[in-house]
Amino acid sequence: MRKINLQKVIDRLELKVLVNTCEEMPDIHVSDLHRPGFELAGYLKYFPYERIQIFGATEISFLKGLPADVRKERLEKFLSYDIPCIIISRNLPPPEELISLAITSKKAILGTAMPTTQFMGKLTSFLESELAPCTTVHGVLVDIYGIGILIIGESGIGKSETAVELIKRGHRLVADDAVEIKQAARNVLIGTAPEIIRHFLEVRGLGVIDVMTIFGAGSIRDNIKIEMVIELVEWEKYKEGDRLGLDEDKIQILDSTIPKKTIPIRPGRNLAAILEVAAMDFRLKTMGHNSALEFSKRLFDKINDNK
Repeated sequence: MRKINLQKVIDRLELKVLVNTCEEMPDIHVSDLHRPGFELAGYLKYFPYERIQIFGATEISFLKGLPADVRKERLEKFLSYDIPCIIISRNLPPPEELISLAITSKKAILGTAMPTTQFMGKLTSFLESELAPCTTVHGVLVDIYGIGILIIGESGIGKSETAVELIKRGHRLVADDAVEIKQAARNVLIGTAPEIIRHFLEVRGLGVIDVMTIFGAGSIRDNIKIEMVIELVEWEKYKEGDRLGLDEDKIQILDSTIPKKTIPIRPGRNLAAILEVAAMDFRLKTMGHNSALEFSKRLFDKINDNK
């Protein structure tokens, strides 16, 4: 299970620490947030305490409207659960009982000036990105005409050399050798490079090169949505199937499936040009134009006309 430390959330969203008596900041394991309405009213049977608790104007005004003894009792029960933290929006001042009980129970109270709904959207987006399922794949990730293409294949087959040619043609490198992939949503995979090798590319015979230094800032990109996988295979190992391209192969990465093309290689083939065409053809398909289907239709029409 992936996790993120609360301190990273504080730093990224520039939260104010109102109360913190924790020996160390807790880890967050879920991206969902919770506004405790029923819980502050005393109903705690289905309390999702593992989530970050958000207090907006409604929750604060409700607490302040309670008698002091009832407010203290409700907050004691609320804070008896192992909640990660409480975040109060709009710079609202927390009730005194909440501060004192948070200190006693060693719970963190944070604050933000942002409106509640806007802040929850921003925080949810950040948590979903950080806690998304992740894997690392051996390959090269490039941006070709805005299409994220993951090139895979056996070691030494020419993935990095193809990436160099693509960069010379004006396309951008995202990652070489190791590609970190996060599943942002169903069938939405975001690829990036591990920080230690970001912007670097290894070419056999030359060694490691700094792509940004040699080709400029326009030759690299930090991350991109992976929309297609290209597998490079040796010509002798290529199993020829549907030559028209009517049947589309898929590959599964994490819980997502994306289109996959297998390209046989041999001396003389311009792989960079083939990948450019693959990217442009993919874009046409997303716009509703399928060249293989159009050719097949013309062929059948011609056969029927000749009968």
